[in-house]
Formats: sequence, structure tokens, C-alpha cells
Amino acid sequence: MLEYTILIQYDKSDNIYVASIPELEGCIAHGSTPEDAAKEIKTAFELWMETAKENGFDIPKPLLYVG
Repeated sequence: MLEYTILIQYDKSDNIYVASIPELEGCIAHGSTPEDAAKEIKTAFELWMETAKENGFDIPKPLLYVG
């Protein structure tokens, strides 16, 4: 499995943690703790990949891809 960058940032205005995968436009999730956000981004990642494959979209390589 390819490894993607996961960023988790605290959103002070909404009092939540926001997780995103910069390589995958629109792949974003949130949770009340960093752990919740990390769990939710895994689900968002799976759905993002499924949708990309179903629609024939190009899937970007991870930023630190070696190969």
C-alpha cells in the first residue's frame, strides 16, 4: 500500500481536529481528538480511492513516493 502524508491540525474556531491528505484533493475529515480525526481520515481515504477508481481519475502518488 502506498503511504500518504496525513496532516492533523486543531481548528480553534470549531474546536475540532481536522485531518487531511494533501496529495488527494478534498480528502479531509475531522474529529474531537487527534485520534478520532486520524481514524476518520482512514475512512475518507478509502472512500476517496474507491470513488477515484470508479470514475477513472488519476491517483496521485504520495509526496515521498520512492519507486
